[in-house]
Amino acid sequence: MLPITSTIAALAAVALVALSIAVSLRRKKVGVKMGYSEDVVLMRRIRAQGNFIEYVPLVLILLGLAEYRQAPVAMLWTIAGLLIAGRSLHFAGIMTGRTPLSAPGMVGTYGALLVGAGTLVFG
Repeated sequence: MLPITSTIAALAAVALVALSIAVSLRRKKVGVKMGYSEDVVLMRRIRAQGNFIEYVPLVLILLGLAEYRQAPVAMLWTIAGLLIAGRSLHFAGIMTGRTPLSAPGMVGTYGALLVGAGTLVFG
């Protein structure tokens, strides 16, 4: 049943909808149907959404495979926690333009990928 992966996937789906709505609302406000325009806020929102889409699916796959292979629950929650913390910090950093938030956010995301991969290879 993969309850941990299911929970994190559901949270990710809600987060992606929130990111997508933020992009859509900004597009409507600045009158841009496609592309970036020169609007910095729109560019940040698009990159936050795009970066989420680039990383979250692979972590969910790793998490699901690890859970399917009955990895220790603590390891599964470590992967999930790194993903959630990483994505949250990265989002805050991208939206505010503050590298001190986005950089650790990426480290958390990379950590989720590496711990997930290590769990599958060595676990």
